[in-house]
Amino acid sequence: MRSLMAMLRPKTADAGALYDAVIAEARRPAWYREGKVPDSLDGRFAVLATLTALVILRLEDGDEDCVRHSVALTESFIADMDAQMRQEGFGDPSIGKQVRSMVGALATRVDRWRNVRAADEGWLDATIFSVYKMDSPDDEGAVTFATESVKSFNEHLSGRPDRDVREGRIA
Repeated sequence: MRSLMAMLRPKTADAGALYDAVIAEARRPAWYREGKVPDSLDGRFAVLATLTALVILRLEDGDEDCVRHSVALTESFIADMDAQMRQEGFGDPSIGKQVRSMVGALATRVDRWRNVRAADEGWLDATIFSVYKMDSPDDEGAVTFATESVKSFNEHLSGRPDRDVREGRIA
């Protein structure tokens, strides 16, 4: 009976490999060297949330399995943020508020990038907002690097087959 129930239960997507691939991209030193993103908790979060938002949008453009993976990717992001806050020493009463704030920041990025991708314009402003939190470095080359990197990441994702994206083959 147990196996029959398991067969009837809807399959849940596992976005572990995909989330690991997004983290690997967010950890690329070029974001922090050439892009001059602050190598801090806030800076690393901004890059991770930006890339996660773009991957969520790519998944939403895909088949039904991709859409399920967009939900699973969001859940992986939330679980990671919760774990990171606990590791940083936040206590239970404040973790929920912090994680909700981070999820809100991700949702804001998803909405912003959805509009940019639809119009295929506004990449510079969206990058400044999403990666630098409206406080871009004075180095125009760094901002150009980050903008082109975000745009290239998005284009690369768009060209990948659904299965590759779901399985984390995004590099």
